[in-house]
Amino acid sequence: MNIVHTICDYTNITQWEVIIMLVYAIMSITSALIFYTIGVWSEKIQGELKKWHLMMFYLGLVFDTVGTTLMSKIAIGGFHINFHGITGLLAIGLMLLHALWATLVLFQNDKEAKTNFHKFSIIVWIIWLIPFVSGAIFGAAH
Repeated sequence: MNIVHTICDYTNITQWEVIIMLVYAIMSITSALIFYTIGVWSEKIQGELKKWHLMMFYLGLVFDTVGTTLMSKIAIGGFHINFHGITGLLAIGLMLLHALWATLVLFQNDKEAKTNFHKFSIIVWIIWLIPFVSGAIFGAAH
């Protein structure tokens, strides 16, 4: 029995719904990777936090949340307390904190804070990559 049939047995969704949700989830999480990476690394390269970086952070957060929500709907048994689940929750929480802090830094218009913000951005991005990679590995294993 393949994984789609197994998911359908444990949830109340059809095979096509599983496939469609999986495609949207993968597209969303991949979009999160693209937006968040562009925001973090362009901020680092440009040497100062800018409004458009903040927009990339929020887009990354929204797409990651949508993708994660869709994945949890098709996961057998819903959310799991395991390495991927815990690091995923931590990553979304850090992304939210990161975006909110960036909003505050831009609102205060502190030149030094805007110049040094990339240090925090890169740490959050690296932590975010952990559940992204583990999700790809665990997903491919199924």
